[in-house]
Amino acid sequence: MLLALRYYGRELARLRRLTAPAMLLPAVGNIGIQYVAPLVVAKLVARIAGDGGSVGRGPMLPYVLGFAGVLLLSEGLWRIGLHCLNRLDARGVEHLYVIGMDELFAKDAAFFHDNFAGSLTKRVLSFATRFEDCVDTLTFNVVGSFVPLVFASVVLWQYDPLLVVGLLVLIGLTALCVTPLIRRRQALVAEREQAIARVSGHVADSLMNMDTVRSFAAEEREAAEHRSRVAESRRLTLRSWDYGNLRIDTLVAPMSVLTNVLGLLLAIGLGGGEHGVEAVIVAFTYYANATRIMFEFNQIYRRLESSMTEASQFTELLLEPPTVLDPASPEPLPDRAGEVRFEGVTFAHAGGRPLFEGLDLAVPNGTRIGLVGRSGGGKTTLTRLLLRMTDIDGGRILIGGRDISRLRQGELRSLIAYVPQDPAMFHRTLRENIAFARPAATDEEIRRAAEAAHVTEFADALPDGFDTMVGERGVKLSGGQRQRVALARAILRDAPILLLDEATSALDSESEILVQDALWRLMDGRTALVVAHRLSTVATMDQLVVLDRGRIVEQGTHHKLLASGGAYAKLWQHQSGGFLDDTPERVDRR
Repeated sequence: MLLALRYYGRELARLRRLTAPAMLLPAVGNIGIQYVAPLVVAKLVARIAGDGGSVGRGPMLPYVLGFAGVLLLSEGLWRIGLHCLNRLDARGVEHLYVIGMDELFAKDAAFFHDNFAGSLTKRVLSFATRFEDCVDTLTFNVVGSFVPLVFASVVLWQYDPLLVVGLLVLIGLTALCVTPLIRRRQALVAEREQAIARVSGHVADSLMNMDTVRSFAAEEREAAEHRSRVAESRRLTLRSWDYGNLRIDTLVAPMSVLTNVLGLLLAIGLGGGEHGVEAVIVAFTYYANATRIMFEFNQIYRRLESSMTEASQFTELLLEPPTVLDPASPEPLPDRAGEVRFEGVTFAHAGGRPLFEGLDLAVPNGTRIGLVGRSGGGKTTLTRLLLRMTDIDGGRILIGGRDISRLRQGELRSLIAYVPQDPAMFHRTLRENIAFARPAATDEEIRRAAEAAHVTEFADALPDGFDTMVGERGVKLSGGQRQRVALARAILRDAPILLLDEATSALDSESEILVQDALWRLMDGRTALVVAHRLSTVATMDQLVVLDRGRIVEQGTHHKLLASGGAYAKLWQHQSGGFLDDTPERVDRR
């Protein structure tokens, strides 16, 4: 929560030209309405009482005009203050939206593997929007109450210092008694917000995988899980609300009554003094206004607590800094950007055994390398390490002779066109999904890339052509169509290094032949690392690298490896329909 408070404090300091008038002007307006206007009325009543209950228009008119003037001035200050407050809220929320996404963009891939997208969405949005609730509470309930209280104390002191002492002592005593209860409620609210985050995470997870839910007839099971999480959220919400109502407010109520009674007794005691009825009215009115702060202790803290707790749900994610960082003094991009080398690379997934130990692999500029082997050998991990989605534990990865950890991540990835096995699509148009690789590309360049990847074969038949929305994660497209769009992206990227991870696995045989032809043209003169289970797709590569449990067990051309009769030859023999047979080899026990 302290980190969230720090972010909000920085935002108020950044917008300080708006912060001061936004918070102080409504408070001054409150002084006029709650304390100056009653003071004018009290003096008017005292004048009437002093004249035996009969006054003319002359003595009354200045007080009436003064009363009207105070109300008009207070209303004007409120309007100006709200004008500034609206801009403070809007600009602060906008900036925090940007900060929130920037913080998420800085996270490494492992972070997103451990968090629900729906939960992250709720948290980052709450982080920004709750700034408005926090600032409004500070403005209207904290500054708007305590600044007028200072004014009231000054006025009451003029009548009798005992009035100020009695008021402040009882308010302070109430705050002292309530504070431990409020701290206890803070823990309850944190549990409540975590339960709400679990509900939103499950909702997003179910909706994003609705086809899987339906295909396994799991609607009732998911609905039951949702009901369970909602029930838990309701239980924790009621517990936090009841604690405020039954424990905190139950304590505040008698303290407020006691304060008002004390104010009335002191006012009556002063009634016989030199100030007479004026003192009675002022003291009673000021005490009544001031004691509302007691009832608002819980409400003020409840609003601030709720705002800061929701905001802290996001800032807690920032306590663990990203592990993949840009260097403080990055090096420029290399001239020979196509040469790739893995030198003594050591890497282990979090909590797992080392996958690579001292891995060495050289890929000269313009060389096409096929990465093959059974699942779990480290093929995809190798491509992700080259993209620097995660950092290695030892050794170096070099592009053009430059250690990739010494390059800016954005510049490093600008050298690479990547096609994953399961390409992700944005809920945008087909044109925008292709142009994501190079937003400045012309329509003609986008169409050429689409034609090379055979996207036009289905795109031109769509109702809106390239302007068709593809749906969330590309659900309106088939797996093969998504792969063609991803290949079109890679073609449009026009990068010196290609990483293809099962880039044609979802294509039918006829489409694969056409796309392979486009890929071979794309790979011409570029460095390419191609992951494939279907060995026929990489048999004509310049080099094949066989990985097994993180080790390079063989390396060479297709014909050379077949002739050697080693691991690759066995894999080739075990193929079924062009794919690797991942079943364990049978052991001859005879």
